[in-house]
Amino acid sequence: MAQELKTQTPTPPVAPAPPLRMTFEEFLEWTDEHTFAEWVDGEVIVMSPVSLAHQDIADFLAALLRFFAEAKRLGRVLTAPFLMKLDVRPSGREPDIVFIASERADRLKRVFLDGPADLAVEVVSPDSQTRDRVDKFQEYEQAGVGEYWLIDPARKQAEFYLLGSDGIYSPVIIGDDGIFHSDVIEGLWLKVDWLWQDPLPTLMSVLKEWGLIK
Repeated sequence: MAQELKTQTPTPPVAPAPPLRMTFEEFLEWTDEHTFAEWVDGEVIVMSPVSLAHQDIADFLAALLRFFAEAKRLGRVLTAPFLMKLDVRPSGREPDIVFIASERADRLKRVFLDGPADLAVEVVSPDSQTRDRVDKFQEYEQAGVGEYWLIDPARKQAEFYLLGSDGIYSPVIIGDDGIFHSDVIEGLWLKVDWLWQDPLPTLMSVLKEWGLIK
């Protein structure tokens, strides 16, 4: 009787754990485009997987911002895991979304942004509350990120902060119409309620409200 041969599915290789400490240059050599990790004070922070709600909102906002910025020729919109290197701590952060104005395009390097973005967006996860609301808030403020958006799907809470001439973030007050107007992306406005719709609005429906398509 022929013996049944059992095949085993090969186990995918496990990425090696990062060293306890490394320079930013060593971090760039260790990480790759599939690795979601940040570099802070010489240490590596590996990001946890995100929820579907987190991914949906991040993708929705990125698509809107990218289309608007390209249509108006205002700059570039990039998403994680693209790094933003800041010298104030120092750190290499991965905001969910960044906008870089055309006049600061020289800050864009092959695998990271060398300096602050004009806008950084973080979609808050349960494990990132302190990191986004305290650590990154202070770093982005001190580094000169012009606008900082904190989007919290669990609480259905959106906070927008604008950097003043004094180098301090001030909250942007949303009026009774529920519309946020960006200061750093000229002409951009968002209905905050869009973020909590289920399902989210389609890209086409928002572009029509913006008057960018018919």
